Amino acid sequence: SCLNKIMANKKIYIADDHKILRDGLKYIIGTVSEYTIVGESGDGKKALEEIDKIKPDVAIIDISMPTMTGIEISRQLKKYLPEIFIIILSKHDNEEYVYQLLEYGINGYVLKDNAGEDLLKAIDEVLKNNVYLSPQITRRIILNLQKPNRLLGQKEQKKDKQTLSNREKEILKLLAEGKSNY
Repeated sequence: SCLNKIMANKKIYIADDHKILRDGLKYIIGTVSEYTIVGESGDGKKALEEIDKIKPDVAIIDISMPTMTGIEISRQLKKYLPEIFIIILSKHDNEEYVYQLLEYGINGYVLKDNAGEDLLKAIDEVLKNNVYLSPQITRRIILNLQKPNRLLGQKEQKKDKQTLSNREKEILKLLAEGKSNY
């Protein structure tokens, strides 16, 4: 079918400074015959250079790397190779990181604790041009947006006064468009 052709032979690059985690990710990704690991690195600058040379379909990048952070790698890649799908791996469910990375144009944010179950879903979704966030991240963002003083505002507030930041509206729009986890 047409979709199988789209998904076939997708090149994936892994950047994480923990070899044991890279090996685990390679094992998980290796269970899908349509995906090929085309490179890996434990160093930020080396990862950026190799991704630039290899031009994989998907780059899976750890947020905390030596010599260059995953945030900086993402910023550079999205500036020069906007067509690459980037999935960030992180221990942190920090909304600020997520907002910043979504502004740079990353396509997925997966918590390392859930990489086993979330990573293949994330790859699948980003290849369909959707945004994938680990469910806990989506939950935190939604809870943050639902804080009563945020959405409802004070009764005496004027209706035209903005209660959500532009970033929050952007995230809400992405979630509303179904570009989330499911």
